[in-house]
Amino acid sequence: MRIAIIGTGYVGLTTGACLAAIGHEVTCLDSDQSKVETLRAGRVPIFEPHIEEILEEAHDRLQFTTLYEEAIPRAQVVFIAVGTPPLPDGSPDLQYLRAAAAAIGGNLGLEFTVVVNKSTVPIGSGNWVESLIREARGKQPAEFAVASNPEFLREGSALHDSLYADRIVIGTDSPRAVDVLTNLYRPILEQSFIAPTYLARPEHLAAVPLVTTDLASAELIKYAANSFLALKISFINEIGRLAERVGADVALVAKGIGLDSRIGTRFLQAGLGWGGSCFAKDTSAVVATAADYGLAMPIVSAARLVNQQQRERVVEKLLGELKILKGKTVGLLGLAFKPNTDDLRDAPSLDIARGLLARGATVAVHDPVAMERARKEQPDLCVRYVENAEQVAEASDAVVLVTEWPQYQDIDWEAMARTARGAFLLDGRLFLDGARVAKAGWKYTRL
Repeated sequence: MRIAIIGTGYVGLTTGACLAAIGHEVTCLDSDQSKVETLRAGRVPIFEPHIEEILEEAHDRLQFTTLYEEAIPRAQVVFIAVGTPPLPDGSPDLQYLRAAAAAIGGNLGLEFTVVVNKSTVPIGSGNWVESLIREARGKQPAEFAVASNPEFLREGSALHDSLYADRIVIGTDSPRAVDVLTNLYRPILEQSFIAPTYLARPEHLAAVPLVTTDLASAELIKYAANSFLALKISFINEIGRLAERVGADVALVAKGIGLDSRIGTRFLQAGLGWGGSCFAKDTSAVVATAADYGLAMPIVSAARLVNQQQRERVVEKLLGELKILKGKTVGLLGLAFKPNTDDLRDAPSLDIARGLLARGATVAVHDPVAMERARKEQPDLCVRYVENAEQVAEASDAVVLVTEWPQYQDIDWEAMARTARGAFLLDGRLFLDGARVAKAGWKYTRL
């Protein structure tokens, strides 16, 4: 099938790469000329495991452009994968969605086209997009339908989540659109494509469930899923605070409750909490949407509060240990909001660094892949970037593990302790072998 994708961020680029890999002809469109030129040259502007390999394998079926007139008229399916960042009141900024819908309307061909909201958008956006397209068409005829097809990708494993999805959700009031999108996703639904050698198919995956709904339900499914996952993380962090007071081990508590099949083990990792583009934005949007209908969302609101407090607890813990932060040096291991990505959106590291700097501390930071992006996106963040993890401890009074990069488990903690002024290590992700770190000469504490 002929596919157009508007937006080449994490969602748009990985979706385009995967659809091209399973045999479709894909044109990715972005208004950023430099990004398009970078992609045409075979370079990737984001860090995502295996994205280079899959783009190389699919390059014969993948094009990049800045022109709607090149991407839209021939497309049978058009995905909108533009950003919807939060506004100050928590509601999503829909200016990019509006612009994309209007441009689609001005460039639709005569063939029936399914326009898909892939971006996480407020409930009712499907109807709004349809009206914007019709408005842009004016009196020009066009056969099209709008659908919601929310993504459930995790940065760092986005390709795996696309090819081996837990489910595919299609929300539309058009049976014809359901048929088109079912055919589009058939190789994934039936797992009939040849799996890449670097992305092996899970052993027991024979098919992917398809969920078809109305537009509003599909839009709410995305918000509800991310809000629930955010709740699980904030819940275990709240239990973690109680565990600390009563002398319990929150990791063992999480294991004990997670083995209950009604609860499950995933998203029960206590620590600094969630970051990234999805959970903060989507929980904020849920609260804002509910307010529009006169409803409060106290549980979701509490999850947001607990998550923010976890970041503040890092500074509080350091104050409890060092007493005074002014003139002290603190090293941060990790900048990205999670491992296997360079994404800094809503990263706990940034709040922690700013909190320390505001109290007069010097901050040294390291991340295996995100430092270049941090220098570019956070030019006013007055931290010292170091080229290897061990250097964050040099003349430091404390070190904080912020991002659970696997390579941090292999650090020579004994050598680092010798260069530190004060060997205090705060494990913000409950990730390290505390006994090994303590044996190396560190005072090891978990958040």
